[in-house]
Amino acid sequence: MHADIKKSSKLKPVWQDRLGRLRTLCQSMFALFCLFVGWQFYSFYLWALNPAANSFTQRPPAVEAFLPLGALVSIKRLLLGAEFDTIHPAGLTIFIAALLIGLFLRKGFCGWICPVGFASNLAERAGQKMKILFHPPGWLDIPMLSLKYLLLGFFGYLILWRMGLQSLTDFHRSSYNVISDAKMLHFFLQPSVLAGSIMLGIILLSFVLRNFWCRYLCPYGGLLGILALLSPFQVKRSPDTCIDCKKCEAICPASIKITNRNTIRNVECIGCLECVESCPVTDCLTLSVPGKKVIRPILLPTLVLVLFFTCYLVAKLTGHWNTEVPLEVFQRYYQMINEIGHP
Repeated sequence: MHADIKKSSKLKPVWQDRLGRLRTLCQSMFALFCLFVGWQFYSFYLWALNPAANSFTQRPPAVEAFLPLGALVSIKRLLLGAEFDTIHPAGLTIFIAALLIGLFLRKGFCGWICPVGFASNLAERAGQKMKILFHPPGWLDIPMLSLKYLLLGFFGYLILWRMGLQSLTDFHRSSYNVISDAKMLHFFLQPSVLAGSIMLGIILLSFVLRNFWCRYLCPYGGLLGILALLSPFQVKRSPDTCIDCKKCEAICPASIKITNRNTIRNVECIGCLECVESCPVTDCLTLSVPGKKVIRPILLPTLVLVLFFTCYLVAKLTGHWNTEVPLEVFQRYYQMINEIGHP
């Protein structure tokens, strides 16, 4: 019967067979851009410390994407009626874009844009080639999955629940917040023994446990997963044509038990559509939205990119992308970085 199904199946569209390569290309381009932004910010930081010895490099606004806690503070201030973040506006813009993508397009930000997710994917592939990748049993996997939600709850409690508008504004205007980008740079360039050990442990575990950071520790991935439950996009499985080959489960970065479900509404689904591409039976696994039985899978990543860059363009056109902090303020505070602590 399985052979008959395969023989009767139509060939998949060329674009569908290339969907995985398109995702890798998309992720790698964002990762390369982030590396360029990191180098540019480092050059700006060196100039700020010693303008006479280093040539001027413009501070890249996109570096604020690595300040998610500050963005969480800013979005609560915005919801409480305060102004749009004037210190790290690009960080708030990118955070809003990620939330909107999660709400409407599943965890498409994780699956198609996030450079940390891309690095995690590369570590997973390396682990597979070295035959050291370990799939934890359910009794261990499920408790570990809760870690990122515990972290999300912790930050949500401190920022969204405990902090009022005045406390949020005090933090927003603090010298620490102004130099949080430089503090972040210091964290990676000069980590403490504890921080360095933790980072090394996460990197090593990423070769052994599939997508370790994204799957078990990333609180923002947890937040986007919760929002994705409301997304109209969903992967559906046809039990009548499924041949139970489990190729979809083998390739799924989130290790979802796809063949046990008819509709994939799992909070771990990152919208990568690797399962749809890997399925050997045409129209067994499909992408759909309410009111339309089947839609082209390539529509999801297209909309992810369109929504992301639309948020960027709107922020750019409305003056909500570049910081209003003068260069001399960055210079003065960067030179005092060791004297400025958390408020």
